[in-house]
Amino acid sequence: MPSMIPARRINSLAKPAGRSHLCPMLPRIQSIATAVPPFAITQHEVRDFVASALPKGLPPRIAAIYDSTGVNSRAIVQPPENYLGPADFPERNALYLAAGQQLLEDVATTALAKAGLAPDQIDAIVCVSSTGIATPSLPSQMLAPMGFLADVTCLPLFGYGCAGGVLGLQVAGDLVRADPARRVLLLTLELCSLAFRFGDLTKKAIIASTLFADGASAIVLSGDGDGPALGRFAQHTWPGSRAMMGWDVDALGLGLILSRDLPAFVASEFAPVVDGFLQSAGLTKAALTEPACHPGGRKVIDALEAYFDDLPDGLEATRAVLADHGNMSSPTVHFVLERILAKGGSGPLLLTALGPGFTGAMGVLHR
Repeated sequence: MPSMIPARRINSLAKPAGRSHLCPMLPRIQSIATAVPPFAITQHEVRDFVASALPKGLPPRIAAIYDSTGVNSRAIVQPPENYLGPADFPERNALYLAAGQQLLEDVATTALAKAGLAPDQIDAIVCVSSTGIATPSLPSQMLAPMGFLADVTCLPLFGYGCAGGVLGLQVAGDLVRADPARRVLLLTLELCSLAFRFGDLTKKAIIASTLFADGASAIVLSGDGDGPALGRFAQHTWPGSRAMMGWDVDALGLGLILSRDLPAFVASEFAPVVDGFLQSAGLTKAALTEPACHPGGRKVIDALEAYFDDLPDGLEATRAVLADHGNMSSPTVHFVLERILAKGGSGPLLLTALGPGFTGAMGVLHR
């Protein structure tokens, strides 16, 4: 009986010619693309919108928080007036499914075009997202509309939160390491605005409204080409730290858990972990150019800059992404990475992010 496996699939099972098992191939980034939804809102507009929930507006000391976060503008998935009133989780999750899939299809189309690939040339799709629930997964729902093969591997990753951009890159890279002939599409999607609760004036809700936004990214990886190569990656989870960040699921859906101690945690706990990671990777801070750090917020960036204290321009790209887009959770570090790669440069490039767990994620790209 003739084989029912497409020729490209048969080729992918064969050991690549001329590649020794003693010298494993590193996964390489073939392209990177980012996207945001169409509704832009400035920080002052967000402040005024939240103030409208109170008859007398926001107290001056709370209103001032919106001017000190380092965020100038953001994108959200629906017009601001649609967030009025009680949060309806089924309705918002339906928007997550529809608008989220469209945003992912748009950013995936761009990344594939940059890599010179068609959807039917992708072997696996890794999708990182923690701001909605999708079963079947979003990548599996994209197969037919975009023209991916029916036997492409779909791997959805939930729960990584802000650390998902780095940890998702590690997982996608490991798929290429396992089979260097694989072409992997990494997607991230977060619609953080859908967790906004109009009228919730708890401190964590106010902080969330000053920072979080919506966005998506796509990265194509394979064992070919001359793009940045993925080196060592690592994850560190601190015991007893679950209350630092995450979701509290209640009658309204997803409610934010966010500790005020994150900047201090970076200095006291994350910095030594990064030291150990760099040592294990055979690197020092002095060997690094500007790293791509997830911008958790202005104070978190301040703490990271204090750690990377020899950078002439500090974490310039990290601050710029926070100012232009806010904290989009998992895609945000890819927005930073895209800006840094566009500058050119050479040498090792460090990626860092912090997320629920409480977890630190680190990785090295070799340019």
